[in-house]
Amino acid sequence: MTKLAQQTQADKGDDPQLDVSGIEVVYGGAILAVSDVSLTVGAGEIVALLGANGAGKSTVLKVISGLASADRAGVRHGQIRFDGGDILGLPANRLAGRGIVHVLEGRHVFSHLTVEENLLAGAFLHRPGRRALKEQLDDVYDWFPRLKEKRRTQAGFTSGGEQQMVAISRALLTRPRLVLLDEPSMGLAPRIVQEIFEIIVRLNRERGTAFLLAEQNAALSLKHAARAYILESGRVVLSGVAEDLARRDDLHRLYLGDSG
Repeated sequence: MTKLAQQTQADKGDDPQLDVSGIEVVYGGAILAVSDVSLTVGAGEIVALLGANGAGKSTVLKVISGLASADRAGVRHGQIRFDGGDILGLPANRLAGRGIVHVLEGRHVFSHLTVEENLLAGAFLHRPGRRALKEQLDDVYDWFPRLKEKRRTQAGFTSGGEQQMVAISRALLTRPRLVLLDEPSMGLAPRIVQEIFEIIVRLNRERGTAFLLAEQNAALSLKHAARAYILESGRVVLSGVAEDLARRDDLHRLYLGDSG
């Protein structure tokens, strides 16, 4: 699905696949991390969630995916709906079964397992038969040829870029309809980052997988997303069509920091 198609779909006014409405998130019952954040993701849409470090991007994703409670965070106000149903407070495993998967910041892999064993962990959710599993692994290796070469290597001995590919591929084997992707470019060489973003766009185009992408790399995210939201100090301070936001000369200075 092209960016224009994504934008057109978002402009139709159809009910979004994901609808986050006015959420307020606190840590430890006292520390306000996110205040009155609202956003939507349409089916088959790539949406960027941008902001400087500490703006609240990861918190928003964890609340959506059901992982916030592990950090002693809770939603004090607001609502989160997926496919029209209320999902706020559901555990991550049940949300994964509904089609929402979260790729955490930091390239989390099972370092002592091989690359392929890591991938099989993602496939376990739907327990496919042997033939279906082989087809799914072949698809992953088609998207990420590097992983096919390293499939027998312990994940802990692969490069940072390869570990990020493992984390994304493992999530894809849960057969998601919405992927929450947190800082996929962090600490990676520009060439590897570009490769990962190209694969994201291909997955979106070929499979219709939606992505909510939390990133500090505004230029790259806006290049591939249909729409974007800018967070500052836990609040949405700007939102709109990605192409329009990318043309703003003041975007980094105002909202993302001069280093953006």
